[in-house]
Amino acid sequence: MRGFYIGRFQPYHDGHHAMVGRIADEVDELVLGIGSADDSHTTHDPFTAGERIMMITKAVAEFDLQTYVVPLEDINRNAVWVSHVESMCPDFDVAYSNNPLVVRLFEESGIEVRQSPMFDRDRLEGSEIRERMIDDESWRDRVPDPVVETIEEINGIQRLQHVADTDSLSRYVAEDESLDEPTIGED
Repeated sequence: MRGFYIGRFQPYHDGHHAMVGRIADEVDELVLGIGSADDSHTTHDPFTAGERIMMITKAVAEFDLQTYVVPLEDINRNAVWVSHVESMCPDFDVAYSNNPLVVRLFEESGIEVRQSPMFDRDRLEGSEIRERMIDDESWRDRVPDPVVETIEEINGIQRLQHVADTDSLSRYVAEDESLDEPTIGED
């Protein structure tokens, strides 16, 4: 049996990893869909699809599970989203998600969806991990070691901090029209 699990994986963290471990007990193969694959270099989506492929591929190597990591661009049309996913991925028998919209879209398309409890959700949430990276706080204990190695290899912390500084500057400039500097980026 082949399963499907989607996430933005910004970054792939221990909560995702625990979910993959649970899924590995139920399926022979797993398609890991990288959502929002077309987004990168922002505070919400700092890592490219290729960087997330590296993180995930290295991290899931410890499982005895054939995996296929597939980048999926956003299409912003919920009614055809499942068809888009199916057109980009190997066939799968069951989908795994806790996202209410994703669950509904798969169920409306006749695909079995399995949910599981979130793993340490208060600590393992992507936005919290990214915020810790920006603020130079502890984050490495929240992601698998191969993810730490990948983020360090690509200078991901420096990128995220730079993007966050740029975002802060654009908000500051937009709020103070008396400054002579042009607005950088959008809010």
